[in-house]
Amino acid sequence: MSRSLVRLGAALTAGLLALTAAAGPAATALEKVPAQEPASASAADADHRVIAFYQTIYETGSDGVRRYVDPKPLLGSVTDVNVGAIHLNSDASLTVNDIPADHDELGVMWDDLATMQDQGVTVSAFLGGAAPGTYRYLREDFDRFYPVLRDFLRTYDLDGVDLDIEETFSLADTVRLIDALRADFGPDFIVTLTPVATDMAGRSSFSGGFSYAELERQAGDRIDWYNTQFYCGWGDLRTTTVYDQILANGFTPGRVVAGTVTNPGNCSGYVDWATFDATVGTLVDRHPDFGGVFGWEYFNSVGHDGGGRESWFSHVSDVVGS
Repeated sequence: MSRSLVRLGAALTAGLLALTAAAGPAATALEKVPAQEPASASAADADHRVIAFYQTIYETGSDGVRRYVDPKPLLGSVTDVNVGAIHLNSDASLTVNDIPADHDELGVMWDDLATMQDQGVTVSAFLGGAAPGTYRYLREDFDRFYPVLRDFLRTYDLDGVDLDIEETFSLADTVRLIDALRADFGPDFIVTLTPVATDMAGRSSFSGGFSYAELERQAGDRIDWYNTQFYCGWGDLRTTTVYDQILANGFTPGRVVAGTVTNPGNCSGYVDWATFDATVGTLVDRHPDFGGVFGWEYFNSVGHDGGGRESWFSHVSDVVGS
């Protein structure tokens, strides 16, 4: 069945889920035996992923007109789209960039993402990010908040979830969440995390406050890969230095996707095309199993050679040979 048809029932399902959440805590995946199967073989073996973070769904132009940001031009260039940010709120509601997931203005987005899924693009929800609260609620009352996330992922037929932890969330909390996702969605569901690069290198503990090397030892077989942030002062792609430090900390190249900002206005760490091509080209040459590249974010990406925003990702695809 086309994923577009699945979307037709999403609004009704979302309404039923809201009623269920209001009735009280639902049974959680922790009532099951945690799945111990390795992460999806097809995802783990994919060559050189190219991932677009799709956060700004509507943009306001210089003319003051608010316009939808269509993700479909990414077809043919990206392997994955991570949509969000998804947040859990204190009243056990869930929002996509501060509006309900079933809001009318997101309908076209869900349809377009379903079209991309039908053409082989993996679509994951990225959970959390800079706005605090989501992981605190999961930490304090997992049985109340986890089912809200689980049911959202089911309602919109998403392929995976990316855990962007930027607040206190322990190693045990993280393993508990990963195991719940694996128990509910099985080995083919994509589970990734988005730590900062220096955390992966063992030099900081920003992304939750725990050791990612220890997480890899304890739960690596249930994690597909790490979308690693090489920006905002936590590393960059001017050279391969920080990526090399991550490998020295026990990670293999296939586990580490190198993330960078697509526009210097997004955060520090932006690199020009010549520098990007040299650094990523070196990583591809050195590591046949190099995990790939992600760009944050899609809507304002600086195009390659005067092209549109989608050309940022098509050029990256050329560089990594995806």
